Amino acid sequence: MTTSIAPVNAAQIRIARRSPAYWRVTIDNPPINVMGPEMVREFQEILATIEGDDQVRVVVFDSAVDGYFLNHSDFKAKLEDLTSMPAGPTGLPQWPDFLVRLTRSPVVFIALIRGRATGNGSEITLACDMSFASSEKTIISQWEVGIGMVAGGGPMARLPRLIGRNRALEVLLSSEDLNARQAEQYGYINRALPDSDLDAYVEALAIRISRFDQWAIANTKRLVNASLPLDVEISAGWSACIDSLGRSAAQEGIKALTARGFQSPGEVENRLGYYLGQIATPGKGDANKSAR
Repeated sequence: MTTSIAPVNAAQIRIARRSPAYWRVTIDNPPINVMGPEMVREFQEILATIEGDDQVRVVVFDSAVDGYFLNHSDFKAKLEDLTSMPAGPTGLPQWPDFLVRLTRSPVVFIALIRGRATGNGSEITLACDMSFASSEKTIISQWEVGIGMVAGGGPMARLPRLIGRNRALEVLLSSEDLNARQAEQYGYINRALPDSDLDAYVEALAIRISRFDQWAIANTKRLVNASLPLDVEISAGWSACIDSLGRSAAQEGIKALTARGFQSPGEVENRLGYYLGQIATPGKGDANKSAR
């Protein structure tokens, strides 16, 4: 099968056409696939390329970085580089805008997960139409509460619809790492597959769907999308996320994790859920007041 590169200036993400109807988007920001403002811009460029093509029907997201699908945000980047970006076409900030447009697009988006899908990686998984993960190598988490943050990419709106309210609260409030089998059991992902079978399964599914009628695909997805959260729910989560980053609890949590090796290859990134439990400290009395 011939693969051609689409005309996108992306240093951290590659987009390739497997066929006119089936494309791959590969995340490649070693060593640990963190997402900073530049990656958000590249996601936007790639989505604009997809939206501007009248033949593509299926897009698969995967990763070229061993051990990481898509990781959490880059906390070494300047926050204002992200918050100063103009709103996207939906009127939402750039990252939630990208995720909302994935769900509304007539194109089918599939997440092929091998490695950690932490924070942003979980959020893009939830925004995709289907997700398949390596049984042996996948970890999924929404880790933000563990350092005093609120997640910004819409998991509070999407997870309860997908796995139920109580399990959504378990995932979000525990900030624990879930393996692929747990995620499959909860309905967080479609299937956990043996790592040796994952690529072939997703490839066959993507090719199969890409050969079906484009109008039928687009309209089936449009009608299923009646269950999607409203933009106002996504916007509220983003606002809470940005507000949370200014709180001392979050700053202290990030500092404590960084002192142990956070955002560098190694033990803390590989066992983030465990280390969040190690740095957890009692609240300082402002939690109830700030949540009201």
